Amino acid sequence: MELEPFEMFRVLAVETRVKILELLKAQGPLGAKEIAKQTGITAAAASQHLKILKQSGLVRSERKGYWIPYAVNEEALMEYRRRLTEICTCGCQGTGGWKEQEVQAASLESLEKYAADLQNELRTVRDRIKEMKSK
Repeated sequence: MELEPFEMFRVLAVETRVKILELLKAQGPLGAKEIAKQTGITAAAASQHLKILKQSGLVRSERKGYWIPYAVNEEALMEYRRRLTEICTCGCQGTGGWKEQEVQAASLESLEKYAADLQNELRTVRDRIKEMKSK
């Protein structure tokens, strides 16, 4: 399901939904009751948030008997990231997020932070590639 950008922001604008996504990314598939317990909300509230996350494509579920585990849909999450980055990018060219004049005018501290952020992102990509190759 392809959402309009404003719908994507609406889905991610609720702190509890972001916490649920982070929880599922960290721990893998979980049931609604466990999600509720770990996020400190009621089971009914968890179910409502999961319904919205599922409708948006960010979460998937498959019934296993009486248990319905919810998991992050990684492909959809990557598509969200791609689309939101596209929307939020200022038209920069070749510097991975900063315009050339911003790089030239930036302080040493902000450039070092930017370099560290890029290193972390690169490490994440390499880890994901390694994980995919091992499967």
